[in-house]
Amino acid sequence: MSPRASNSSWKRAKHRLAHSIKLRMVLVFLLLAAAMTFVFITGAQKAFSIGWREAARPLLMDYVDHLVADITVGGGAPDLERARAITARLPLTVRITGPQVNWASHPDQSPPDWLRDNPDDQDPRDREDGGGGKDWQRIFKRSTADGHSIEFGINGEAFERRPRMVGYALTALLVLTLLAFLYVRRLLRPLDAIQAGARRFGAGDFSQPIPERCLHGPDELGELAATINTMGQDIRQMLDAKRALLLAISHELRSPLTRARLNTELLPETAEVNPQREALLRDLQEMARLITDLLESERLAANHAALQREPVALEALAREAIGELQARHPEAARTALHAAPDLPTLQLDPARMRLLLRNLLDNALRHSAGAPLPPELHLSTEGQGIRIEVRDHGPGVPEEQIPQLAEPFFRPDTARTRSQGGVGLGLYLCKLVAQAHGGTFAVRNALPGLAVRVVLPSR
Repeated sequence: MSPRASNSSWKRAKHRLAHSIKLRMVLVFLLLAAAMTFVFITGAQKAFSIGWREAARPLLMDYVDHLVADITVGGGAPDLERARAITARLPLTVRITGPQVNWASHPDQSPPDWLRDNPDDQDPRDREDGGGGKDWQRIFKRSTADGHSIEFGINGEAFERRPRMVGYALTALLVLTLLAFLYVRRLLRPLDAIQAGARRFGAGDFSQPIPERCLHGPDELGELAATINTMGQDIRQMLDAKRALLLAISHELRSPLTRARLNTELLPETAEVNPQREALLRDLQEMARLITDLLESERLAANHAALQREPVALEALAREAIGELQARHPEAARTALHAAPDLPTLQLDPARMRLLLRNLLDNALRHSAGAPLPPELHLSTEGQGIRIEVRDHGPGVPEEQIPQLAEPFFRPDTARTRSQGGVGLGLYLCKLVAQAHGGTFAVRNALPGLAVRVVLPSR
């Protein structure tokens, strides 16, 4: 594996560990088990090393005396056959030195550290806990009457004959770790359903609550799932009440607005009345447009919004939108339209697409006052779909306000009058239209000016 791939794998594992409560809980369990095992073994070793003189030392010395008596046959010269029999029967080593016999049962094994004469060669823990080499020699070393020295030790080969125990221990540890992970995963499985439910609620989909299987458990996760379901229902009722109130007010305002417009048009056309008459008609038209936009935004924001799709040529629709805007913005005639020659014909809702193009161009024209260049409308292909981008050359918007531009009733400059800046529904409607068609909506600073991009897929 290359260093780059290894580094990437390590980063993915680190990211997964940092974002997975399951893996972190298993890791905590393993560390806790390792710490408890270390404390227990260390404490047991400490207790044994402190109390061995009082309990084990007399027994060991008496046992070694019996072994020496067995080898020397009552105090005579050491018998090698008896020594060999002892090493064959017990996991011990025997070393005999003297004037007549010099023999070692395991010559290839050096004496352990705790039997050496030089205390500098010993482990400090052996000197502290076991009393040092001299103390151990008084237990395991004996001298006979004829001048021979018999020294006993532990046969290390007896412990090396069972290397499988280490493999068994590691296998058992891995199995226990796997079982712990599976149990923790099963215990925290409701978190996945709760996370999916919270995402649905955040996206405005309240039709599917968190599954009931997460609510049966009498633990904190079950209570959390039930609480989030209750919260989702409360939010849904609040949103439904808001939509119902907004739709009712919008519908009820249409009738008085129509009567006010009719009465205004019946006013006498005189030089004194005409300025007030025209201003009142413009205000009434702006109110009617606001009500229409509110109703359209609620229709598009609803989950059951239906589109009347049919083959639409966007270039022709864009020219119609530019022509409609010339009544309010004479400078709309200067809009630069750049359309690719190979634009596909998509199945779109022509009324909603006309609304999108009109609002994008109206927003660009409002912010192009005094700009050296007119707004630009670009139509190009994006895969099998179409990309729509409208750019103005105005002052732009502060970067921190870009994410809020497509929110309802948001206006970057609060000091700006409504006649100059609108009411803040234009870009919000454009985003809803794009999303209803399965497309994307994005806003960025073009330096200078603002660019709004909409990508419509083929289906």
